[in-house]
Amino acid sequence: MMASRDERKGVEDQLYQLRKLFNVYEEDSDVKLVIVKGKGRAFCAGGDVLAVAHFVTTGHWSFGAKVAWAEYIINYILATYRKIQVSILNGFVMGGGAGLSIHGKFRVATENSVFAMPETALGHFPDTGASYFLSRLPGFFGEYLGLTGTRLDGAEMLACGLATHFVSSKGLPLLEAALFKVDTADPNIVSAIIDEFSQCAPLKEKSACYSGCRMDTIDRCFSKRTVEEILSALEKEATKGPDEWITKTIKSLKKASPIGLKVSLRSIREGRLQSVGQCLIREYRICCHVFRGEVSKDFFEGCRAILLDKDKNPKWEPSKLELVNDEMVDQYFSKVDDEEWKNLKLPLRSDLAVSAIAKL
Repeated sequence: MMASRDERKGVEDQLYQLRKLFNVYEEDSDVKLVIVKGKGRAFCAGGDVLAVAHFVTTGHWSFGAKVAWAEYIINYILATYRKIQVSILNGFVMGGGAGLSIHGKFRVATENSVFAMPETALGHFPDTGASYFLSRLPGFFGEYLGLTGTRLDGAEMLACGLATHFVSSKGLPLLEAALFKVDTADPNIVSAIIDEFSQCAPLKEKSACYSGCRMDTIDRCFSKRTVEEILSALEKEATKGPDEWITKTIKSLKKASPIGLKVSLRSIREGRLQSVGQCLIREYRICCHVFRGEVSKDFFEGCRAILLDKDKNPKWEPSKLELVNDEMVDQYFSKVDDEEWKNLKLPLRSDLAVSAIAKL
């Protein structure tokens, strides 16, 4: 069954309306800050993935590219936003949801927060600017999150820098009421207001952030040049004694798409040396290649196995890391061989030198 034009247009219209709102608020001198929050149990769980896969498989790869283009433009606007953005992350923050929040100035986690970039399990890669913000986390923690899809709770988000504050969900109505009264564009004052409602967020003993020893292990293993070397380093660590965390990490990598892992690692590594705009332009190229499915159709197989049929048994092709060569990975980072294809064109932003400074 073909994806209807109305369905595709509906997704694009939603993104257009969101972009329009952000642009209007940015130009309105009466608006001092923008609060972004989810409706219900999630901030945003990245539910657009299945819709995009449906548009591409029942229509043309460019349908997915149009959605990605619109989404990445919003990510860029938020990363360079002149107004203060306060993201209230009371629930799931995954995939595209991270792109709508982590680029903001203030990111408030709660005991209900769950962050993850689970794309490699779907045969995809962390996008919406993830190669920018993951690569700026301490040490090689970004590679760890991007390759394994590990879930973090609110306390862990605060510990690694993805969140700037931790506030109890019960205190959110009072925090929002206080922010609504703000009549200043001074980020220090806004931060002080959020501080009044902030709490200590103790880490669980099993957390990857719990001890310096575990963080050292992450840096030791995930600093390796290739995915194969990362896996080998983790397996070497596993020989030192039983460790549930190490076992779980190895299992996550072995279940993920081999080509998704290699593309993701290179993307995050390149992101370390690029601006947020450069990261989004590169991610758009990769995304178009993913949708075209010329090198691998793992994205569609991952969506089938994890989101559609839910058998959780994807048949990756190539099936092993050693079958994914450098030439295959290079293709994802090259221009798309299509006369109608264009590089992502980012909107001109005024005062960019000041507003584009990394907010992490």
